[in-house]
Amino acid sequence: MRLLPRSLFGQVVFATVVAVVVAQLVVAWLLLDERARLARHLWGDQAAQRIAGFINAVDEASPAERVRIITTTGLRPAHASLDEPWRQAGEQPPPEATALLANLRKDLTRPIEVQMLMLSPDWPPMLPGAAPPAAAGFDDDPRRRLRRIAVQARLSDGAVLTLRHALPPPLAQPPTQLLIGVAVLVAIAGALSAWSVRRLTRPLGTLAEAARGLASNLDQPPLPESGPAEVATAAASFNRMQKDLKRNLETRSLALAAVSHDLRLPITRIRLRIERLRDEATREAIDSDLVEMDRMIGNTLEFLRAGHSGEQPARIDVNALVETVAEDMRALGCLVETRGEARAPLVARGQAIRRCLGNLVDNARRYGAGQVELTVRDQAERVELIVEDRGPGIPEVERERMFEPYVRLETSRARHTGGTGLGLAIARAIARSHGGDVALESRDGGGLRAILWLPRQLAQERNSPAAQSVGARA
Repeated sequence: MRLLPRSLFGQVVFATVVAVVVAQLVVAWLLLDERARLARHLWGDQAAQRIAGFINAVDEASPAERVRIITTTGLRPAHASLDEPWRQAGEQPPPEATALLANLRKDLTRPIEVQMLMLSPDWPPMLPGAAPPAAAGFDDDPRRRLRRIAVQARLSDGAVLTLRHALPPPLAQPPTQLLIGVAVLVAIAGALSAWSVRRLTRPLGTLAEAARGLASNLDQPPLPESGPAEVATAAASFNRMQKDLKRNLETRSLALAAVSHDLRLPITRIRLRIERLRDEATREAIDSDLVEMDRMIGNTLEFLRAGHSGEQPARIDVNALVETVAEDMRALGCLVETRGEARAPLVARGQAIRRCLGNLVDNARRYGAGQVELTVRDQAERVELIVEDRGPGIPEVERERMFEPYVRLETSRARHTGGTGLGLAIARAIARSHGGDVALESRDGGGLRAILWLPRQLAQERNSPAAQSVGARA
């Protein structure tokens, strides 16, 4: 579902809060039901038992004793009288009164005709000397909402006993205090759940961040192996994996260095031997092939090492770097126009970035008729270096494929263009090792635009004290 949070933290907190809310609502419903049952028992069953006992006592007594029982026995909040006639039923009594009447009939010792009526203003007042309504339990305060009823019983000798009684007010709706208590409990449970879940999931976030930066920095500090057992085990496994990868890459680097040495020695020997050839044309052709082989070996080794060199990140002057690359290209006869400038240094591996930008500009020089525009676009979080040429460009469907190793367009495979098809692959590998990237797009007016963007700081360097001090000085 789209409304559900996607993070582990959000989902666990959401599930916990929903479970607490449902549990509290069920508990609140049970409490309200129990309160209603208790109220019915206290105000209904007990009142019915007291009134039934009073009616039984009056019915079994003689006429003289009845007067004494009525005047001396208290039955609050009811008031008894033997002087009122049997009345006709009028207004339908409320459910509480009907339940009271049913319980009353069950508690009588013998069948007696009993009815219950709602008191109305036309009922005669109580006899002189009787307790006033408030003392008898008939509170006129509208906030208490007491509902007055009359219970009439036809005794065995035909006399009519009338009891004026006050039903208790209905339970307050809604139960504000209970709802406030539930809301407070839910808030406390939600806060505690959020705190505990955040404490448990923070190591997972650290693990995800470390995994994201592993490809560009195998030398990042190992993860703390703390937290829950499962998280600590995952962190320990990640640390072992990082060590194994670093060891494998170091082994590969040693193997690459050995291959480079072993391949270049025979090339050097061949160069020495072709000096004895008398045919000048043959000697130059062989030497040209050897140069191309040496360049192919160098480019291949550079591609394999891209992003994994031993160079350490440092502050580099982007403007000076751009000017240096432009001068190198001008020395080759290329017309390079530079625009824009960076306002602050960049934390990166200087030699690698120079190689990356140099490959892009050299590509533009080879296929762009010797005219290149190099633009620096400075932004808050990153720097963009834009290389534009006026060449034939690259079809959109082929652009992403051009970053694959040894891929060249059919029209550019002639020997006079040079290159091995690794320039763009090396440039992208270096850019991505810094947390950036290289993209190709069409240039307005024809040609190709290569955009190299780099973050102000390497992702793995942002939290280090050195990087923080660099950012403050920049």
